[in-house]
Amino acid sequence: MHLETRHWIFAGLFLLVGLTLVSGITLDLPVSPDTQRMYDFIEELPEGSVLLVSFDHEASSLPEIQPITLALLRHGFEHKLCLVGLALMAEGTAIGYRLMCETAEEFDAEYGTDYVFLGFRPQYIAAILSMGESIKATFPEDYLSRPYDSLALLRPLGNYSDVVGVLSIADGSFTTHWVEYGGRYELKVLAGVTAAMVTTYDPYLASGQMQAMVSGLRGAAEYETLINRGGGGARGMLAQTSAHLYVILLVILGNVSYFLKRRRTN
Repeated sequence: MHLETRHWIFAGLFLLVGLTLVSGITLDLPVSPDTQRMYDFIEELPEGSVLLVSFDHEASSLPEIQPITLALLRHGFEHKLCLVGLALMAEGTAIGYRLMCETAEEFDAEYGTDYVFLGFRPQYIAAILSMGESIKATFPEDYLSRPYDSLALLRPLGNYSDVVGVLSIADGSFTTHWVEYGGRYELKVLAGVTAAMVTTYDPYLASGQMQAMVSGLRGAAEYETLINRGGGGARGMLAQTSAHLYVILLVILGNVSYFLKRRRTN
């Protein structure tokens, strides 16, 4: 393939995706049972329930992870849950804090009362087990170096028995550690994961070791439909769908061109 041809192909892809995003086209996506289960779980929680949100991912997965995170955080704040953020991966720390604060502003949620961000602790297995005994001993201060007991949301929290579960936002296998080690304390585990990790976590859902899971851009788009809020999931799915159709068209045209050329030479 000539260099000029590649340039035209990539320019065509850029133009198609750009036009698709500004066209106002929407995709009608049926909601999968897994996404519906997550929505129902959060909807059934009483207002004021405390949910841990663990940012267990790297920055490289943000294009897929961020739409999932925002949809779930928005539902949590809208349902008036109390969210306590933390990170088992260093890269997730600043990202998690930023996303929680930005989403909280949309709902006028107050830091220290409606949400708190605890920050990062190394040695993730030790951190999960330690929180099962005492959250305060694991995080004596929050991410902003405020003492644990100075925050109204944290004062009543002793260990996992005082929370309704943990939502692990992950791009790898970190959620399995919540299942394996948090499960010792009967901690309920929810997950927002990249599409590539679905097959890893399906057995945990089937066995009941995980309560619910939202996966990939499609899961984010489905969840945005359920909470009636547009976001990056729907836009990402639209761009992804148009790009896939473009590639399929190129494959068809390439094969047609090949066979026509072959017929002329015979």
